[in-house]
Amino acid sequence: MPPTSKARLVITALFVDHQTPAEVAARYGIHRAWVYKLKARYEAEGETALEPRSRRPKTSPGALAPEVVDLIVRLRKELTNAGLDPGPETIAWHLEHHHGQRVSRSTISRHLVAAGLVTPEPKKRPKSSYIRFEASMPNETWQSDFTHYRLTRPDGRPGADVEIISWLDDCTRYALHVTAHPRITTPIVVTTFREALARHGIPASTLTDNGMVYTVRFAGGRGGRNNFEDELSRRHIVQKNSRPGHPTTCGKAERFQQTMKKWLRAQPVQPTTITELQALLDLFAEEYNHRRPHRSLPHRATPATLYDTMPKALPGPATDPETHERVRHDRVDRAGSVTLRHNSRLHHIGVGRTHAGTCVILLIQDLQIRIVNAATGELLRELNLDPTRDYQPTGAPKGPTRKPRK
Repeated sequence: MPPTSKARLVITALFVDHQTPAEVAARYGIHRAWVYKLKARYEAEGETALEPRSRRPKTSPGALAPEVVDLIVRLRKELTNAGLDPGPETIAWHLEHHHGQRVSRSTISRHLVAAGLVTPEPKKRPKSSYIRFEASMPNETWQSDFTHYRLTRPDGRPGADVEIISWLDDCTRYALHVTAHPRITTPIVVTTFREALARHGIPASTLTDNGMVYTVRFAGGRGGRNNFEDELSRRHIVQKNSRPGHPTTCGKAERFQQTMKKWLRAQPVQPTTITELQALLDLFAEEYNHRRPHRSLPHRATPATLYDTMPKALPGPATDPETHERVRHDRVDRAGSVTLRHNSRLHHIGVGRTHAGTCVILLIQDLQIRIVNAATGELLRELNLDPTRDYQPTGAPKGPTRKPRK
């Protein structure tokens, strides 16, 4: 029975049938206190007392402050106008790192919807249906692709089409090289690849599509390689190419280009020459690598944070087969330590109680270990593991001994 109907029956029994509150409570199986409350409300308000009432609490101590809600809306608009990702996860990162506010993704999303800043879209393919992969170390795999961009004439009319080539680290999404050219050719691919090598070292492998500037294996000839394939072979770099009709294999490079072109289109002054476009690309690469939080990286870290702190992979012949390298993600426990298994034995490594709850990345090369903050890239500790002992102390002086309670 609806609450309003039962309330009317109770009032009828009290004021028409003249039953006592105890009799009404027993008759309808309700608490006597509710009968008295409804009786007093009816005597004070009349028929209005029988209308449905909201159960919403008068106060919400956990609700966001109005200034925080305004900050969420302002960040959404600023990121959108700058051509950057304005999603709830990115806004949460900016709130925590730049404004000292920790707000959940669902709360931010709810306030964006309430402010009318979210455009409903058809339901996309579920994320669980994708087969994801990524390199475990920087320089393990470099992805490359190129895309088109149209310049703008001084009078505002569309100008010439140019092409932008990018080299991206698969593990950290670090933009290694981004340049604009009238047209991408194999010599330009080789030149840009060498420029990336000079700045960032030699990768273990590359991953591209099957464009003729990258490979001629589908050219229909009798063999042979282009200059880029010769360059990789000479440096003992493994060349990997996506299967025809499977562009998602190079999805990281494709997504990077989408982000880059969205940022370029949002700039108030559009480039009229390749030189002006290159200046914008340099600004974007700096923003993308060092200041923009990346949703695909642990704890929304920036690409530079991980690329600069993690050990780099090397081409096959230059790698020592006896060296055991691995990367492990962990969280510092309340005691200020993390765990690591070596030769089937679990070891506890002290980091410090001040870092309790901090998400960290352990960079392990045999017995050499580096522990870095997963969000900021700060080096928290560097040590050589002692396999003979369980706990690896920090070496910091112990605090004063506590006196036993009497």
